[in-house]
Amino acid sequence: MVVQAITKNFPMSAQKMRELVRQIQGLPALQAQAVLAAVPRKSARVVAKTLKSAIANAENNNNAKPENLIVLEALAGTAATLKRFQPKARGSAGPILKRRCHIKIVLTDGLDE
Repeated sequence: MVVQAITKNFPMSAQKMRELVRQIQGLPALQAQAVLAAVPRKSARVVAKTLKSAIANAENNNNAKPENLIVLEALAGTAATLKRFQPKARGSAGPILKRRCHIKIVLTDGLDE
């Protein structure tokens, strides 16, 4: 059984998010939650929330126990970038890229159906 949760358009670059998402890939779900609780970063709170949602999806939709769940896949991909401009010297404009990302967490219980 495979269960997933997706958070879309979070206002943070995917590069910053990937640093954290790579740490929980392959871990048991409850251990991944413990790892995320110890990391003092904004991205950790969002990934923890997405992981909690994936665990709830597994419990409510497939009657799976959280102790048996493993993080099969944890991805952070780029989303639409907001393009803004800041005035610069001598009438020119400097670009500002406000990056966003999608977070996808896939859990499995290891049993193939």
